[in-house]
Amino acid sequence: MAVRPSFRMSLHKLLYIVIVLVLVSSAVIGIFIPFQKISYFFRPLWDKPPAPFKRLPHYYAENVSMEHLCNLHGWSIRSEPRHIFDAIIFSNELDLLEIRWRELNPYVSRFVILESNITFTGKPKPLYFATNQARFAFAEGKIVHGVFHGQAGFRWSREGPFLLESKQRGAMNGLIRNSGIAYGDLLIMSDADEIPSPHTLKLLQWCDGVPPVMHLELRNYMYSFEFPVDYNSWRAAVHTYQAKTWYSHSRKTDLIFPDAGWHCSFCFRKLKEFVFKMTAYSHADRVRRKDFLSYSRIQKIICGGDDLFDMLPEEYTFRELIKKMGPIPKSASAVHLPAYLIENAEKFRFLLPGGCLRSV
Repeated sequence: MAVRPSFRMSLHKLLYIVIVLVLVSSAVIGIFIPFQKISYFFRPLWDKPPAPFKRLPHYYAENVSMEHLCNLHGWSIRSEPRHIFDAIIFSNELDLLEIRWRELNPYVSRFVILESNITFTGKPKPLYFATNQARFAFAEGKIVHGVFHGQAGFRWSREGPFLLESKQRGAMNGLIRNSGIAYGDLLIMSDADEIPSPHTLKLLQWCDGVPPVMHLELRNYMYSFEFPVDYNSWRAAVHTYQAKTWYSHSRKTDLIFPDAGWHCSFCFRKLKEFVFKMTAYSHADRVRRKDFLSYSRIQKIICGGDDLFDMLPEEYTFRELIKKMGPIPKSASAVHLPAYLIENAEKFRFLLPGGCLRSV
């Protein structure tokens, strides 16, 4: 049945009124709320999620033979293990680096570590690893250390930090080539706070048939292992090294290996370390106000599980956005965490449930 002209006219008027109200409301809200927050709230309207990963099955249990585990994955057992090279670009995450290397030391042939005398935002920084090498004497014979000498005072635009980050990742390629790596060896590409689990590395080094490039899906945590985030981290990857292997921290394949380790973001011992990262990493533009760097504010946030940058979740549906708004729920569980962390719980109390208070 045809719609009467008068009714059609009223629908047009109603639509017009709704549009005007939305625009006026956005303008008024924009006075009080940063544009970035408005943009994130309306993300489901202007952005689409990336293509989904293909999750490979991951089998593991203690006291099960490696041959059986390889067969469960559709792979075969090797006569000898592959060499593993662990390559990271390092900033100031000394505690997480110690946990990482202690966990992976039995399986890694070389720890390749690159640090710079400037941050991604072009500010001078100490060579934290170089001045703390005694802490890592347990891995001394395996460490391949390099320094990227950047020009301090770099005037960065929106793309500036990512340009410097890209240059450092490019410099890592030369360091890896000079580390003794050979074609067919396994190369881990991840940040210092993205820690593969030991059983994942043991499985990959003993099995034949592993995909040549595979992302590692890591359990995600914020501030400490007391705050598990309800989405997993995917940027860490394992490559079977070949002539065209280039160091990166971006998506290289649709294949991902689930429950393969831990990612603990902004997991620092001291409040000044939070401030350093907030002003040093590629997203330093998120520090919109000077009070964001207040020690008392940071302390309150990391005990409450709120967002350091007062941002909304990066979600692609309003349902997920609304569900994840607010502080991260606390967890009392310290099960299935790195063994070295639990063995040295008093030393790393700040990373465990109930340890949110930080020193300056």
